[in-house]
Amino acid sequence: MPSISRPDRSLFLDILLKLEALDIPYVIIGGFAATMYGITRATYDIDMIVNRGEEHIQALSDAYPLPRYYADPQQMSRAIEIGSSFNIIDVERGEKADLIPLSMDRRNAPAFENRIRKTVDLVGIEPFSVWVARPEDVIVGKLMAWHEGRSERHPADIFEMLLFHYLSEQEPETAFDETYVGSRAGELGEEVVALWALLVEGAREQAARYRATD
Repeated sequence: MPSISRPDRSLFLDILLKLEALDIPYVIIGGFAATMYGITRATYDIDMIVNRGEEHIQALSDAYPLPRYYADPQQMSRAIEIGSSFNIIDVERGEKADLIPLSMDRRNAPAFENRIRKTVDLVGIEPFSVWVARPEDVIVGKLMAWHEGRSERHPADIFEMLLFHYLSEQEPETAFDETYVGSRAGELGEEVVALWALLVEGAREQAARYRATD
């Protein structure tokens, strides 16, 4: 019977390194990407969009062989075909990582196309570079997730990212594109537009109060 360990990022980080080594296109989105842009909430899952073709399937499956791992090439191939997530399971540790094919939701295409390189610097491992969505696309993804599920976690993360941005010294070439986020929010409807405006206003006011007390 597999031993169940405390949750950590071991499997996700290993998959990131494998994707890099196998030259499989990917981008990190979601909560882990948001930690690179200011949120402090602990998150153990790493949401990854992958744009792999049939030529990548066997190589990725071979990188996670039985009996320790479950990485079914047929499941991966089927996921490409129908646009659904697939998983890699570490049976020994009882951990599962879900990977999202780009074909699952074409609204994620801008996050993939505009991805940037960032350095992952975690305690206990050597820093390494990965492909991460821009902060604008991370926020758009969280607005999409809120629109679908109404979890308050997503607005809280967006607020913290905005506050981090407003309190940071930004170079012109890395300026945050609020117009882009506003346009994408408009595609999701009036409620999302209203939420985005509320978060921007609140984060600006909070940043101004912090600066006033410095």
